[in-house]
Amino acid sequence: MAYRFWCGECGFKTSWLSESEGARRQMDHYTKQHPGIPPGGHVEANRKNPEGGNGCLQLVGFVLLLLLIAAACSR
Repeated sequence: MAYRFWCGECGFKTSWLSESEGARRQMDHYTKQHPGIPPGGHVEANRKNPEGGNGCLQLVGFVLLLLLIAAACSR
């Protein structure tokens, strides 16, 4: 499952990552941006796409496929 971690102090959020990687990036953010404050905020689970955040890549591939089909049909 993919997770996104939100900062409790500012608008920072991680991209969709594994739980351990997201937690690590949130801790890195707090260490750099909010020293001395324990990590807080909330965690969001990607229920629509539990395998990760590859939706954009799939969309780009689909659009390229449509462009190839349109180019082949226009000849």
